[in-house]
Amino acid sequence: MAVEAYAPRNSDQIHTDVLYNSRLACYKARDAFYACLEKESGKKPSEIGSVGLLYPIECKSSRKEFEKNCRASWVKHFDRQYCKNKRTQRLLDDKDARRGPLSLPQSYTFKPTSS
Repeated sequence: MAVEAYAPRNSDQIHTDVLYNSRLACYKARDAFYACLEKESGKKPSEIGSVGLLYPIECKSSRKEFEKNCRASWVKHFDRQYCKNKRTQRLLDDKDARRGPLSLPQSYTFKPTSS
């Protein structure tokens, strides 16, 4: 009987408002961190996040908020997603620079050496 007194009455009840609010807080912290990354992209990264993500020290406080408000698995997922998107964008940007006629090395004419 004592255990029943401490058990929640509706143990199967899901508090959707709590889940929704925590997701919103996570998304806001994530967006703030990645906005800081974009804003400070010219500065040298000195801090290391998950999955090898590097970020400048100016974004350290927003990174802490991001890690505090989101689950570790979500942080890792969002970091991977961000790195993948940046890599894809970099590849697409590189292809634009490589368009146009293909420049081949010039043919060389060698003079025979007289021996």
